[in-house]
Amino acid sequence: MKKLLFVALLSAGIAHADILPNAKVTPGKPDPKLTAAVICAKGFTTTTVRNVTEATKKQVYANYNVKNHEGYCSGKEGCEVDHLISLELGGSNDVANLWPQPFDGDKNAHQKDKLENQLHALMCAGKISQADAQKAISTNWIDAYIKYVDPTAKK
Repeated sequence: MKKLLFVALLSAGIAHADILPNAKVTPGKPDPKLTAAVICAKGFTTTTVRNVTEATKKQVYANYNVKNHEGYCSGKEGCEVDHLISLELGGSNDVANLWPQPFDGDKNAHQKDKLENQLHALMCAGKISQADAQKAISTNWIDAYIKYVDPTAKK
């Protein structure tokens, strides 16, 4: 039933996300200045490159037709405006890389954070390229979570 509702919303032209972003609205966008050399350098911190204004956050929620943390953002913890390609993997602050991700539910922002940390560690250890890490997380972060963090997790 949930899948049918998702398809109906998409066909009606209303963007919707839940555990995965709408790829048409949030395809993911890297920041060419955030190379692996920059990101993996000692002392790098995402706080120096994070720049998502309140106006941008409002735009992201509007892009997904989410008002006042309703719908899938109505859980106890609500949603965060998340970078699909995280800053620690070289993602940008562009609206094309942002989506409202819930903290609640089976697949949530806390799990995606673990994946981001794991991909960052693998990238900086030279075990995965930056491009492959960005592709894995932006294509389907849940599949990437299962592959790189917890192979026992259910889809």
